[in-house]
Order: sequence, then structure tokens, then C-alpha cells
Amino acid sequence: MFALTKKTILITGGAGFVGSSLALLLKTKYPNYGIICLDNLKRRGSELNLVRLKEADINFVHGDIRNKADINSVGEIDVLIDAAAEPSVLAGLDGGMDYLVETNFNGTINSLEYAKSNSADFIFLSTSRVYPIEKLSQIDYLNGKSRFDILENQTLSGVTRHGISENFSLTGSRSLYGSSKLASELFVTEYESFFNLNAVINRCGVLTGPYQMGKIDQGVIVLWAARHFWKGDLAYNGFGGEGKQVRDVLHVADLFELVDWQIHNISQITGRTFNVGGGNDISFSLKELTEMCVEISGNTIPISKSAQDRKGDIPIYITDNTEVTSVTGWKPKIGKRQILNEIFDWISKNENTLRPILK
Repeated sequence: MFALTKKTILITGGAGFVGSSLALLLKTKYPNYGIICLDNLKRRGSELNLVRLKEADINFVHGDIRNKADINSVGEIDVLIDAAAEPSVLAGLDGGMDYLVETNFNGTINSLEYAKSNSADFIFLSTSRVYPIEKLSQIDYLNGKSRFDILENQTLSGVTRHGISENFSLTGSRSLYGSSKLASELFVTEYESFFNLNAVINRCGVLTGPYQMGKIDQGVIVLWAARHFWKGDLAYNGFGGEGKQVRDVLHVADLFELVDWQIHNISQITGRTFNVGGGNDISFSLKELTEMCVEISGNTIPISKSAQDRKGDIPIYITDNTEVTSVTGWKPKIGKRQILNEIFDWISKNENTLRPILK
């Protein structure tokens, strides 16, 4: 159990899925902590979290990390958790780069400056998308009955049957979204080194759980559940159109357990970068995800197939948690069935509110 010395924690992107979830879990565990959530409410559905934050006595600031004055209005803090981002892997591909760069890069610099001015600890939520698409596509895998599986022997370094580790190559293109997060990582590292800022970077895989407003380009687990709940339609795109591509998933409550440890032990890990995800045991192929959604919902829906690979997609990504587990003792605990049961239960209990957003 950690010492309950009062802390004031600012969470940017605090009305979003990850930010609000971390805020509520922190306030529940540490009711004497001051939790502040800053968010511009751009993501549809984030406004639904404001009632939950207010009921938990969490201070909400309607502001934007692109604007220094908004962050500076918060007041003194002890910890800054940067959970604000334009999270779509497709962001910027239509030529509209401004919001992506201003939020994911300049917004991080503004947050770093504010942490520095407060001598506050800094926890950065990055993404597995910092790893290059071309390199990830070269991973050797077995084409199994329902999924792809990483083979034990690989020609690339940084990948084993356990997944992708922190020393996987960063050379190559990765998407504009991934590049914006990697650029931010570099600046986090510089601030940690030159300004004596306690900072840690978490490269998160697919995060999920109730209260995520899933879309096709971000939040796929909730999207898949919602389409089954409302009997919509879906598609298997690329890699033969069989739905065998695989991602590991991490419940946001498991992420909280790690962030909680990091808040209270950051001096032990400052300057470190960790891959953080569900690992092999908590991973789905789309085909397996479909099967479990059918079991839980009782609904079989039409799923079209397109064998044509889409630019930027990869066949498999599994997080190797070996490093973060060895350093912190953290391991994900919430399994696939529980994750989906919680999501379906949340949708069912809030059907009328969520229908316009998720259906």
C-alpha cells in the first residue's frame, strides 16, 4: 500500500475514455487526492463523462492542451498524466495535419513545460504505433485455424513468441499518428534529462473497456461489441479477408494498476520506456472476437470479406511485457471474456444514450 501523502494530479484528455477512467479509479482509491481533468471535449461521447467526474468530486477544466493559457489556469500540481491525443491511426492522411500535430506534439510540449514549471512528475501515455509498419509486417507468423501466431524463430531483433519488446527497431515509417507520438517521446526524454524531470513513457497497445466510444480506427473492441449488440454489419479487411489478424488488448483498469505504481515510485523508473499491453494471453483475432461477441450477445451479424490489404495495417501485434513486469511487478489480470462481458453490460444498461454514438 502506498503512502497517502496528498497529491494533486492533472490528467490531460481527462474526459476521454482513458483519462476519465484513470481519474475515477484514482479518486476511488485515494479520496484525499486532488484530481483535475482537462479536456476540450472534441471526441464525441466525452461529454457523457462529465457527470461521472462531477459525482466523484473531480475538478473538470474545459481547456485545450494546444493553448498554454488553458493549462496554466490549472494551478499547482504534483503529477501530470498526459492522456490527451488525436488517437486515430488515419489522422492526417486526408491532408489535415494541423490538429494532429498541434495536439499530439505541441500539446505534449506545453504539458512538459507546465510539469517543469511545477516540478511535477510526468507520465506519458504513448502507443505501440511508434513501431514501423514495414518492420512489423516482416514478423514471421503461423497462419492458424482462427488466428496468426508469432513464430519462435525470427530474423528481426526485438520480437519473440512473447511479442514485441522495447528494443524492436524504430527505423522506418509508422503513420503520421505514430510519428507524432514518437516525436513527443523524444521530447519527454529530453526534458527528463536536461531539466531533471521525473518522467516515464508507456507504449500502450489496444486499450479498451466500458465507456470507450469505439470507432473503426480507434476503439475496435467496443465497436465490434456494439455492432453485434445492435445487429449491424462489419468487415474483415486484408490478409485474405478471414479475420485472422491479431492484437492484444488491455483493460483500462489494468493500465490504472500500472500508472498507480508509477505515480508512487517514479523516481525508480524515471527515464524508462515500457511496452504495455495484454500480451499473448489477452489477445484476439478479429475472427475470435466475432465468435465471442456472438456467444455473449446471441446475435450473428453479416461480416463482409475483402482480401485486399489496407495501407498501414499489420497482421499481428502482441506486446511483450517482460521489461515492465520485471521492473514493476505489474501484470495484466483482466481476461478477454470479462472485458467483453463488461462492455456488453455497459452498452445494455445505457442503450438509449449510447445508440446515437456507437450504433
